Amino acid sequence: MDLLVKRELQRVDPDVPFRASLSHHHHTWARTFHSRPELYIQPETTEEIRKIIILARKCRRRIVTVGCGHSPSDITCTSSWMVNLDKYNRIIKVNSQSKVVVMQAGIRLHELDKELKSYALAMPNLGSINQQSIAGAIGTATHGSSTRHGILSQSVLGLKIMLSNGRTVSCSAEQNLDLFRAALVSLGALGIITEVTFQAVPRFNIEWQQSLVPIESIKSDWENDLWTQAEFTRVWWFPYIKSAVKWRAEKTNKPLRSPKGSWMSGKLGYHVYHILLYAAQYIPRLLPAIEKFVITVQYGNADGKNSTGSSGVADGHTGLLMNCLYSQFVNEWAIPLAKGPEAITRLSAWLNGEEGSRIPFDSKGLYIHAPIEVRVSDTSSTTPRPYLDNTVPDGPTLYLNATLYRPYNLDPPCHERYYEAFEWLMKEMGGRPHWAKNFYQVSSEYTRQMYPELPEWLRVREEVDPEGMFLGDWHRKYLLPYVENMPLLPLEEKETDRERATGGGVDWSGEIPSKALSPQNSEESFDLMHGAEAEKSMMLDAGMDEDSIMLSRTE
Repeated sequence: MDLLVKRELQRVDPDVPFRASLSHHHHTWARTFHSRPELYIQPETTEEIRKIIILARKCRRRIVTVGCGHSPSDITCTSSWMVNLDKYNRIIKVNSQSKVVVMQAGIRLHELDKELKSYALAMPNLGSINQQSIAGAIGTATHGSSTRHGILSQSVLGLKIMLSNGRTVSCSAEQNLDLFRAALVSLGALGIITEVTFQAVPRFNIEWQQSLVPIESIKSDWENDLWTQAEFTRVWWFPYIKSAVKWRAEKTNKPLRSPKGSWMSGKLGYHVYHILLYAAQYIPRLLPAIEKFVITVQYGNADGKNSTGSSGVADGHTGLLMNCLYSQFVNEWAIPLAKGPEAITRLSAWLNGEEGSRIPFDSKGLYIHAPIEVRVSDTSSTTPRPYLDNTVPDGPTLYLNATLYRPYNLDPPCHERYYEAFEWLMKEMGGRPHWAKNFYQVSSEYTRQMYPELPEWLRVREEVDPEGMFLGDWHRKYLLPYVENMPLLPLEEKETDRERATGGGVDWSGEIPSKALSPQNSEESFDLMHGAEAEKSMMLDAGMDEDSIMLSRTE
């Protein structure tokens, strides 16, 4: 351990544990990015989190908070300090009458569901997986697929955040509203979210049915009842066979009923499909035939006419989930729902080498994986609205997710060219990328154009973390103003290197350039900045916890 860190550990709250590992290897769930933090810390109490932040300030370190690492991007990569809240995961309070639940922010969604089940409660909506922490799912604008629901933060009533000065601040629609709107999609750049107050709903089952239909049928029903007939709807589009799986679900009191499945949906099918995708790494032109084979096995034919479907009744939590299968890139964008048929028509023409795409890139010899996921949400009536909500502000939102599998952790050969064309089309449609996914053709300038309230988010961020303790290269690239030769914030981490990782993916390295340039020693620098930040944070004092105020006065 660094000598400075050892010294400060003896000075700062020596009775409070500091649960740190020196040899942690961090990687995303998909193993797309790897990094090796100097320290990997798993606190179990609020006091331990506060000690981490104070030590980071004294030792001039950046902090990255990470959950399951399901985002395939480099947003969680660091060579500095990584904080994981898996052991800070208790339910604090449940009001059975109002159905309001207060929880520590590290709880994973599958853990939360187990706890809610004992109270006959549930989350009203879910994305495709339940491995994220509640703070991570909220902070990246995670969504499900329903025009009757928005992004997950729609159900958040209040938050507690520990700021870079070690103070805990409460925020909600009634208290510290600007901070609340910034924190509802925080991207880890404001502080450490420690507590979430959430509006749950009565527990429910869902009755679902799915069928294979021609993609033209999807487009013709688009303006009718495709997205409104059922509470939950999603579509998986297979571009080469020009068909799609339409999945719908409604809440029900019916008993659980498992569907009949083909061998392709079991363990054998999992491995067969994986091997076929691996073969297509070397012979990409096999992919249209693989798509047709897989769908024919599951639905009886591939054209969507007179195909066999399936149905079942599932628990509302697990029934809304989806098996992500293999390591993958996911490039998902939000566009106005009304632009969906045009986007699908043009992308289909480009992928199949047909006229009418108006996409200025050559698709010859390019073959992609399927399906392309099509989902919806509607946060347009939600107040207060997060500053960085990527949904359409005045109507329903369509999400197009261009998934590319990485069979046995190998990048598909179509990766760069496909995503260049896909993102070009999405930007022409006025699209905004999903914050937690892979995107490449986006700059901070484009972000400023698409998010009129970004300056407000940046203002709040500057007020609560003026030194950039929670900032990294990802934030600078996509959110912060970029000026050539502009100095970074004192604790902001900059990417210094990326190399091919053994076994696939990218090894990421970073540093805090100004860390060694401070004219004061660590203690002097901390004291000076702590005083300055306390003055700047006066606007937040009304939301300060009593324990936090007492601690700050006795430092």
